[in-house]
Amino acid sequence: MAEKLINDVKDTCDTFCYDEEKVNRIQPQLNKVNGVELIFKALADATRVKIAYALTLEKELCVCDVANIIDSTTATASHHLRLLRNMGLAKYRKEGKLVFYSLKDDHVQQLVSLAMTHAKEGDQNGRK
Repeated sequence: MAEKLINDVKDTCDTFCYDEEKVNRIQPQLNKVNGVELIFKALADATRVKIAYALTLEKELCVCDVANIIDSTTATASHHLRLLRNMGLAKYRKEGKLVFYSLKDDHVQQLVSLAMTHAKEGDQNGRK
């Protein structure tokens, strides 16, 4: 019965009104988020977030390591790593015939770690 009541709660306003002062203060600031969606787009793919997470666990991995970690071909791993690099989330260096990738900076590591923490908390709070 309690679950039925929760589902019946309307999650929209019954009347349309807004705080003009808040809207006028916040709306011009929205241009600050331009480009941020690209970070989330890059990490919205399950394979890429696994790669990013692996790079939080190990500072640097070669393409072959990544391919084995995600159980894919080196071409697939390279494709995902290249996208992460092009989106500014990863960097690489070449050593002889090997290419090593790492996260671009601590901000990317923090973002992935924070997302992992948030996901764990959601699971503990009953989110499916």
